[in-house]
Amino acid sequence: MSTASRTSEQRRTGQIVARILIEIGAVNFRPEEPYTLTSGWVSPVYIDCRKVISFPRARREITERARQMVCSKIGYESLDAIVGGETAGIPYAAWLSDALDLPMQYVRKKAKGFGRNAQIEGDPKPGQRVLLVEDLATDGTSKINFVNALRAADLECAHSLVVFFYGVFPGALKVLEEAGVTLHYLATWWDVLEAAEDGGYFAKETISEVRDFLHDPVEWSLRHGGRGAEATA
Repeated sequence: MSTASRTSEQRRTGQIVARILIEIGAVNFRPEEPYTLTSGWVSPVYIDCRKVISFPRARREITERARQMVCSKIGYESLDAIVGGETAGIPYAAWLSDALDLPMQYVRKKAKGFGRNAQIEGDPKPGQRVLLVEDLATDGTSKINFVNALRAADLECAHSLVVFFYGVFPGALKVLEEAGVTLHYLATWWDVLEAAEDGGYFAKETISEVRDFLHDPVEWSLRHGGRGAEATA
């Protein structure tokens, strides 16, 4: 998925967020020792959006970009609450709910198993239209667990927003689309690659290997011991 299909403002947002993530050290290029993601894919690139919590100016800019995206792509009065996914999505949900002046909740990966045995914390009310917020998405599968939990509590969840979407693994958007969820995202690896090249942040050999991965992530993952084409069927 390239940046070509996005609007000029979305591309600008992607470049700004990509540069922020590079500058704070959240971007890791390691083709010689690839990362194994929770989804099973093997990748020469890894993003750590949790670092943003330690950089106030960076998080304010990212939050403002997210606020603008919500207003333009979802609507000013189309949401009743912002829900953070445990755990990395919680701070982003807090910042965004404040920026939008909306209530915040968060959803656990599973019910906590004691006390109220709650999976959703806050003050959820049946019929609320909620936005699920997380730090990133690789192939979309982790979002489904949260969406199912929200819908089981009679909340309406038709949208999810992430700071970073890998944007390369096949079927990622399809998984969410089939569940009736639209994924909104600020930046992808294509944005990071462009920003890294423009700024000369990484060696040319590293950039070249990352480019090979982005053009054929399934084959790259398979060659390096991760999921391959058979996992996309």
